[in-house]
Amino acid sequence: MKQLEVQIMGQSYLLACPEGGEQRLLEAVERVDTAMCKIRDAGKVKARDRIAVLAALNLAFDVSDRGAATNAATFTPAVLPLANKDAQPANNVADDARLASLILRLDTALAGDGQLL
Repeated sequence: MKQLEVQIMGQSYLLACPEGGEQRLLEAVERVDTAMCKIRDAGKVKARDRIAVLAALNLAFDVSDRGAATNAATFTPAVLPLANKDAQPANNVADDARLASLILRLDTALAGDGQLL
């Protein structure tokens, strides 16, 4: 595993990254940094841990919205059997797993910060 040093909201983090995943990780860091800075700059929330939670929720909601929009655009009721009407498409499961992994990495990075409040 490769390690990348990144900045999120002005704080340095050393993150593990699989070979070949550097660009995706940097894009994720940029999204998280942008989301956290936007919340911080709004001035209503000061604590870094609360900002991180709100940013994570906003990003998760965006991913969920994107998945819902994709499913709505490709949904064909006649194709799905009635027994599976409540089943989630496989791409949502993969998105959920990726999101959970990103949130876990964010939690791990912030837990070692020592300056959450």
